[in-house]
Amino acid sequence: MSKRDRAARAKDAAGDAAAAAADELEVSDATDDSDGESPTSLTKSADTELRPSGKRSGRGRRSASAAGTADDDSDSAGGSSVAVKERTKKASPAESRNPFVRIWLFLQQVVAELRKVIWPSRRDLVVYTAVVLVFVVIMTAFIFGIDLGFAKGVLWLFG
Repeated sequence: MSKRDRAARAKDAAGDAAAAAADELEVSDATDDSDGESPTSLTKSADTELRPSGKRSGRGRRSASAAGTADDDSDSAGGSSVAVKERTKKASPAESRNPFVRIWLFLQQVVAELRKVIWPSRRDLVVYTAVVLVFVVIMTAFIFGIDLGFAKGVLWLFG
């Protein structure tokens, strides 16, 4: 799905949510028209309130249902209509001062990481070992040859 398709889909979803919220406001304000405003002026003000400001909130996007169901006391107090779950701070084992707890946590994490390892089969292990030994023999012969060549060169030059 391209960015253009996603943008069009988001625009359609926002338009549907705004229309549904405007319809709810029209129905509720038409029955309770105590301040003398017409339902059309209320619909226009509702449309302007539901338009996005272009800025995203720090907690991510809100769903259309969360945008339409705001508490009256949170709006009057100037708060957000997004519910925030309060978290209790729980002391983690990593922050514990007990050295045995920290060692136990370390060992648990080591075992958890070892379970993620993909262990080679016996055949793979033999092949890998042979490749390493052949590489070491070749590199040793190469370095030995270079060392022997430099030794002969120095003896010939200063000899």
